[in-house]
Amino acid sequence: MKQNSTPSPAQLPDPGSVPFPIKSKSQHNDAPTPALPPVMESVRSHTADDMVRMLNRTPLFMTSLEDAENGDDGENLELEAIRALQYEGPRSEVALGFKENGNEMVKAKRWKDGKEFYTQALGVLHKESNQDSTSGLDQVAEIQKQKKIEEACYVNRALCNLELQNYRSTTLDCASTLRLNPSNSKAYYRSALALLALSKLPEALDACNIGLSLTPNSPPFSALLSRINTQSAALAAREQERAQTKARALREKQTLHAALLSRGITIRASASPPSLEDAVIHLSPDALSPASTLVFPLLLLYPLHAQSDFIKAVPETDALVQHLEYIFPLPWDAAREYSADTVELYAETGKAGGGLIKVGRKVPLLAWLGDGKVVVMDGVVKVNVLVKGRAGGWIEEVKARRGK
Repeated sequence: MKQNSTPSPAQLPDPGSVPFPIKSKSQHNDAPTPALPPVMESVRSHTADDMVRMLNRTPLFMTSLEDAENGDDGENLELEAIRALQYEGPRSEVALGFKENGNEMVKAKRWKDGKEFYTQALGVLHKESNQDSTSGLDQVAEIQKQKKIEEACYVNRALCNLELQNYRSTTLDCASTLRLNPSNSKAYYRSALALLALSKLPEALDACNIGLSLTPNSPPFSALLSRINTQSAALAAREQERAQTKARALREKQTLHAALLSRGITIRASASPPSLEDAVIHLSPDALSPASTLVFPLLLLYPLHAQSDFIKAVPETDALVQHLEYIFPLPWDAAREYSADTVELYAETGKAGGGLIKVGRKVPLLAWLGDGKVVVMDGVVKVNVLVKGRAGGWIEEVKARRGK
């Protein structure tokens, strides 16, 4: 006759006497094998992963707060009980505990952890629903303690934020400190350091001077004042240099305009001028003297072959032949059609609908740029280079395209 090995309720082990809960299928095993001791059965009824998860929910063994909180049942009574212990007692005592933990972190230069502890302490002091057990205590003394702890937490959290380079948060914590105690020199010092890092020099100087008035001849404040003054002087020098550069650029622009006007050269700009970087019309050698030589960027176009050459600087006194001589022969001109003696040069005029004017190869730029017919568009002198025997056909094509 088969015997039932299932233990009676009275024989079931106490859940508190085993390391892990025994699953029901193990508690009601119909196999004829003898029952294992409760401790062994509790281990046998779970996988290794199950046991690791359960250990992670135990405060003594947990490695992740998130894993400890997010269990299958959504509740961790042991963890909640430990948390509740942190908030037992008067607010000043609870906050003081967090503050002292923060101080330990600061001594170890663990700025992020210290900041978190100070934030927790401030949370305790600001929590409206917190139950203070101060019914038998002097309420005035309790409030004074809380204010002192709050001030210390703000100014110490400012230090953590300063070391973490959270400069704006540093200034906010210092401001909160000074609302509680306008004579806290540490708050002025740390605020001045943060403002200096943010390049807010007038505000940094103001904070530093107030700190010095509270602690005259203080070496840290004196050293900080020297840093602020040095940086202020450097900033003033840079601002002066920028202002001088801007003023010079304006004078150069005005001088260039006067030089072009006096020479009768017409300049126009299109809606979308090309970017030429440093290739611009300018006066050389002295950009502030209208008597200096005008220098132009020059674009040579070969419309019969859809090619071009760009020369960054051509003085107004140069003739085009001086530049054609070193450009020719052209690398793409296999037939050697182009040479200084076999080409004709044409520039566009400023007439409505466009027009062309023949340019002498040996004539200086100023001679034909200053006659009022040629227009320099977008700061570049453009010249069409054509082989003599084929120039006439190209001119007729241009006139046909323009409706002439």
